Amino acid sequence: MNGKRRKKNGAAQPLMERSEFKLNRLAKWFETHQPKGKWAWLGSTYEAFQTFAFTPNRVTSKGAHIRDAVDLKRAMITVVIALIPAMLFGMWNIGYQTALHSAAWPYELGTAACFWYCLWFGFLRMLPLLAVSYIVGLGIEFAFAQIRHHQVNEGFLVTGFLIPMIVPVTTPLWQLALATAFAVIIGKEVFGGTGMNFLNPALVARAFLFFSYPTRMSGDNVWIANDLWGTDAIAGATPLAELAAGMQPSASALDMFIGIIPGATGETSVIAILLGAALLLVTGIASWRIMLSVVLGGGLIGLLFNAIGANDYMQLPFYYHYLMGGFMFGAVFMATDPVTAAQTNIGKWIYGLLIGAFAVMLRVLNPAYPEGMMLSILLMNCFAPLIDHCVIARNIKRRQKRAMVQSKVTTR
Repeated sequence: MNGKRRKKNGAAQPLMERSEFKLNRLAKWFETHQPKGKWAWLGSTYEAFQTFAFTPNRVTSKGAHIRDAVDLKRAMITVVIALIPAMLFGMWNIGYQTALHSAAWPYELGTAACFWYCLWFGFLRMLPLLAVSYIVGLGIEFAFAQIRHHQVNEGFLVTGFLIPMIVPVTTPLWQLALATAFAVIIGKEVFGGTGMNFLNPALVARAFLFFSYPTRMSGDNVWIANDLWGTDAIAGATPLAELAAGMQPSASALDMFIGIIPGATGETSVIAILLGAALLLVTGIASWRIMLSVVLGGGLIGLLFNAIGANDYMQLPFYYHYLMGGFMFGAVFMATDPVTAAQTNIGKWIYGLLIGAFAVMLRVLNPAYPEGMMLSILLMNCFAPLIDHCVIARNIKRRQKRAMVQSKVTTR
């Protein structure tokens, strides 16, 4: 039987046809094993896996609707793909920073071997964090969906990837599990799930760790664990920590742009972040208005501080703020969250400008918080609905005024 299926007119069946055959078999399996009877309570879980593997074939029977092959799952997967360059570079940088601070760098292995050593080390450090983030977060998502008899929300596909990228790589797994649970339950599910939350869940997790365990989340030290060659844990200052201590950054602007500096896994390489930004902009997933306005807001405040020049931190070139900490990562992947950001076009400009401005202000004026991007985005998440309300109210008043003028003209 298998031989007949693999043969077509005496020739081997093309690979594409075999793949389609397997997919059809899998789709038929989903249809025939749909939970019924006593297993009907697993309907939300079944639906989540089915729609993850296949595009839903349900269509509307009446009314005007937008028909598109890109559903929420596909949009979230696009964001995950955009995060991969920053994740891969961050993994390598974990190993590189550890080896750089180690007295046992294996030069004798050669450049290529050292590269793969560093990448493998970073992968082994990040894998448990990713596993805990997804297991805890998705477990809670599935539990809430079953209890409510709702579909499983897809938003955690991105959130589960983001959380390990913005926390210290040495964060204990139990602390990460607590932060993830707090972010999903308190930051999202209590408001109704994906699309109903007003705070970015990944930043809620980081804020939970920041205020609960400040010594681990201060952003002062490079997060390096025991290295590949058996030395003890090493700590070194990040550029933001050096500035907060009144020193100039030891790393050059080029090093910070490339990302070969201490820092969080996903936040160091501006090049990798910009690659992800390009994908998000080409696919239309993220708003270019928010990205650009965040950069403009940070740059304007940086130039203002340069003009004041009251201390060394204020005299720092404004573009350094783009290269340090999580500024660019936040501008591309956090501030553009379509659920928690402003929705109107004018509101997006205001929202982004204030995020960039507040982030630089917090860094320079309050050294107790070396990384101001997290608090700035969370603050503006709270004000995004008010910004949209003011923009819409202004538009309504302007249209009413225009209508009144037109009515007076017609009556004459």
